[in-house]
Amino acid sequence: MSASAVLMAAAEGGIIGEGRTGANLALGVGLLGLAVGWPALTRAGGRISTGNARIGGVAAMAAGVVGTVLAVLHAATSSGGPGTGNGLVGAVVAVPLGLGAVFLGRRALTRHQRMGRPAEPMPR
Repeated sequence: MSASAVLMAAAEGGIIGEGRTGANLALGVGLLGLAVGWPALTRAGGRISTGNARIGGVAAMAAGVVGTVLAVLHAATSSGGPGTGNGLVGAVVAVPLGLGAVFLGRRALTRHQRMGRPAEPMPR
């Protein structure tokens, strides 16, 4: 299926739903990414000893990317402006949520890698 066919199907409501459905889906996925990314970041910092920070960071990044893509797709294919009931405002709000989840996941991965490596000796 070509990209233009996917956008046409999305505009007709065939992929991510009509009205606010696509925006609500993008908001939910973005919030899920933030909800997974925050504990992963605290695990990577050593404040919580249960779970795996690496898996949580990757999951947060994946959810953030999916939420951002869904939000951008919904915003690009929505008709009308804000306040018309098509979910444009929800899609615009979902973009920073998804990007925030990607940021938290990447930060958790970076912190996890830094904490897992042994300290390098100082050069003489």
